[in-house]
Amino acid sequence: MARNTCVVVGAGIAGVMTALHMQRRGEQVTLIDRWEPGHARAASSDHNRVIRAISGRDEFYTRWVRQSRDMWLEMQAESGQNLMYECGALILATEGHCHWEDATSETFDKVGVPYYKFTPEEVHARFPQFKVDDIKYALFEPEAGLLMAHRCVITALDLFKRAGGVLKRGTVTTDARERPMLDGKPLQADVIVIAPGAWMAEMFPRTIKPISAIMGINVLYTSTPDGSDAFDMANMPCWIDHGQGSFGIPSSEGSGVKAAVVIPNTPIDINNDERLIEKASLAKTRQYIRHRLPGLEGQRVVDSKFNQVILTPDTHFIVDWHPEHENVLLAGGCSGHLFKHGPVFGDFAAGVALGEYGTADRFKIAGRKKLSPKESPSGR
Repeated sequence: MARNTCVVVGAGIAGVMTALHMQRRGEQVTLIDRWEPGHARAASSDHNRVIRAISGRDEFYTRWVRQSRDMWLEMQAESGQNLMYECGALILATEGHCHWEDATSETFDKVGVPYYKFTPEEVHARFPQFKVDDIKYALFEPEAGLLMAHRCVITALDLFKRAGGVLKRGTVTTDARERPMLDGKPLQADVIVIAPGAWMAEMFPRTIKPISAIMGINVLYTSTPDGSDAFDMANMPCWIDHGQGSFGIPSSEGSGVKAAVVIPNTPIDINNDERLIEKASLAKTRQYIRHRLPGLEGQRVVDSKFNQVILTPDTHFIVDWHPEHENVLLAGGCSGHLFKHGPVFGDFAAGVALGEYGTADRFKIAGRKKLSPKESPSGR
């Protein structure tokens, strides 16, 4: 059987995983990016990312994360790289902000995800790093944890190249008909998968921009206290704190404690902004640390990251064919929660691209509508 010529545009986690799974299906795949994979502009680049199954009432993503967890562990064994650390995830349910957490307990019971439900007193006894006087309860998912994000991308790329895939540097744009162009010439291939993260909106102003919004995320890493390992991943879990609009990751491989306080509608020009955090974010993060992690008060910021997410109205991903170009598959719409799904997302997108099955209704471009935090799989 003749091999398809396939091109994947974008070497972040969505693109590199899709390219890897297409290549392993026996196709000849070329992966194209404007910059070196793992570059600092990419949403996929950072020290670490949370992997957790909690998705509210959404069984689909809950099952996908559990499948992805297995695939990450398989990739870790295959590559010999430390990709995932199973430090658990603590989900803090604040009074008045518990719809997502309440629904998750029911979903976990149905799907069979291990978890514990802790009172504030139990959280304090088990994880004294957290001040939780204001929470109603917490869910602890012991098989959750963190992914070493940059290493995951580079490892997947290495496996792709070992399988015979080709990496190429180039700039892919679109013409007035939204036809992909490589360095000013029409991109030629049997199948073209477009997975450029937030750049998808500007590449497809008619098809994707109307159903997407790009938001900047400020992330700070705070030093652990001198002589203490209390805030290391061996002793502290990742956490989600929707009542405070925050999430974080314990210090991993010396990174410092990661904390992000999401400031809604933070603008970012993905082409022209320098990747420097905003002063307002620094103040809000320090205020949050005083409130939730008092043992870190007074510690210095040792690293930071200002990056972007592309949000769809319903926070579902995009995996769908372009309405005018039958060989162009659009894959992305991260909505801040794609990275942990990386292996299963890539496998699914590869199957859609190669005609093994159709896409899921939730991933189609048409029919998008905003969901309430209670309905949303991301809780936003």
